[in-house]
Amino acid sequence: MDYSSAIFILLGLLFIKHWYIDFVDQTQEEVDNKGQYGRWLGIKHSLKHGIGTLLMLATADVVLWFSITAGIIDFILHYHIDWAKMNWGNRDITTPAFWNHLGLDQMAHYFTYLFIVWMLT
Repeated sequence: MDYSSAIFILLGLLFIKHWYIDFVDQTQEEVDNKGQYGRWLGIKHSLKHGIGTLLMLATADVVLWFSITAGIIDFILHYHIDWAKMNWGNRDITTPAFWNHLGLDQMAHYFTYLFIVWMLT
C-alpha cells in the first residue's frame, strides 16, 4: 500500500471511531458529566476515545509506543475539548449557536486526529 493510501485509511479509521464513540456509544450520563471537571463519567467518555485511538493505530500496524502516546494525547485533548464545549457552548439545540458550537467541537476533535497522523508521518 502506498503512503497516501495508508494515511487516508488511518484517518478513516479514526473518524469512524470518533463517530461511534461520540454518537452511538455515548450515554446521557456521560453527556451530563462532561462539563464538570474531574467527574468519572466525563473522564470515561474521553478514555474510550483514547483507547479507541490506540486500537485504531495498532490495527493499522503503527508501533505500540506511538499508538499508546497517541491514545493518551487523544484522551487528554478530547476531555478538555468536551469540557470547554459543555461550559462555554450553547446547549439549546433549537438555536444556530448550538450547531455552531457542536461543529466547532467536532472540528477540534478532527484536528486532533490530523495532528496525530502528522506526528506519525
